[in-house]
Amino acid sequence: MNLKEIETILLFGKPRAFSVDEFASQLHSHDIELLREYSEDVSLVVDGRMMTPKEQNLSEELYESKGVQTLNIEVLESALAQEIDADVLLMSLKLSHDKERLKSFIQNSKINDQLFFKLMQMYDWQNEDFFENDDNRDVSAAFIARFYENIERNHNVQYATTGFIHLVAQSQNAELLEVISSLKPLQFHPKIKKAIAMSPFVSVKLQNKFYRVGDPSIKEALSHNKNLDKKLALELFKEEDFACIVAKNRELDDALFEHFIERPSCLAANNSLTLLMQEKLLALSLASVDEALALNDAVDRKIVEVLLAKKSEVLNTLLYANSAMPTTLLEKAYSEGNYFASLAKNEATPVEILYQLQLDSRYERAVKTNAGFGKHIQSENIGWLV
Repeated sequence: MNLKEIETILLFGKPRAFSVDEFASQLHSHDIELLREYSEDVSLVVDGRMMTPKEQNLSEELYESKGVQTLNIEVLESALAQEIDADVLLMSLKLSHDKERLKSFIQNSKINDQLFFKLMQMYDWQNEDFFENDDNRDVSAAFIARFYENIERNHNVQYATTGFIHLVAQSQNAELLEVISSLKPLQFHPKIKKAIAMSPFVSVKLQNKFYRVGDPSIKEALSHNKNLDKKLALELFKEEDFACIVAKNRELDDALFEHFIERPSCLAANNSLTLLMQEKLLALSLASVDEALALNDAVDRKIVEVLLAKKSEVLNTLLYANSAMPTTLLEKAYSEGNYFASLAKNEATPVEILYQLQLDSRYERAVKTNAGFGKHIQSENIGWLV
């Protein structure tokens, strides 16, 4: 909408994204007069939140009898937010030290993310936790609600620190992760910082920043990151405490594979192994490598067949619990009366087999905690069998 075409508005109810004073100020900056009663000069009637029944009736009457255009408050507020001069606003807030106005803009869902991030950099947490005082609680809740996926299904999460943990787990936005990492209350929550370090979407810049701190727990978290910067991966591989973790988790290319093969049993657990890489590991003829491959949920069927041919009870037990096993082999094992405990744990086991296994008290618990069986029960909405 073109704000320049509006001279006066009649507002029923209250603004939603802006405070009452800020809404009036934003209108004033566009030379729009805000009226509270109807006159012939009204250009637009705006239906705000918390309208009274009388206001609702009057709004409808004006539209029907006077032909006055009506508009929902959110449409107008979105237009106002798009026209905000970020530099002017930031300078105004910096000079005024108006914390309430700053908080009001942080809580405004209509401003764009770039402005929101800049406003967050200005906020003073007073060296306290996310929810330790009223202001911090309001700002934290606004932050979580702004970025949390499907917040309408879980409103309470915006009032708990776990909301930030969920945000990190959900987000594929490197900039958002960097902003979260800069929030001062993170000093009280090392788990959140570690979760950021583990995220495959965290920027190389932030990975290096975390690494330079030298905190062993953060280094360990970085070691779990499948998209860890290659140079950092090689550096962490030099350290005894992190070498195996990196070899298991960093997504591989040929060069990294050849470098990490110094730790073959760790490398064999990496689920980005190609068939050629798996064959090279298998050729080492090491029991620990064979077992790691049998557990690897990306193990190739050709490797499965070689491992099964070894007729090892240990390997077979691991393989039949592996979700990478072909259905035909799982069905064959069940029909032959073998490896029921492994099949009960395997989420790839056909549901018909799981139904049968849960009738045996020895495997009932394993079936009930089987992710594949749980998804089936949920999709069918039939509840647990007892």
